[in-house]
Amino acid sequence: MQATAYTYDPASRSGSVLLDDGAPLSFESSAFDAGGLRLLRPGQRVRIEVEGQGEARRITLVTLQTL
Repeated sequence: MQATAYTYDPASRSGSVLLDDGAPLSFESSAFDAGGLRLLRPGQRVRIEVEGQGEARRITLVTLQTL
């Protein structure tokens, strides 16, 4: 799934993305670390992996979108 980086806190390595429908979804440091990234800037296109549904939905991986 693709999204756009919305917020990122380098101290906690957590943040949020905007899904293509405009809905925000937050991620924890474990999802950021799983992607192997060192930095994320708002506006960057990212690829995310998500598990769960509804209120239990969470991001498990954040990495840069590549073509």
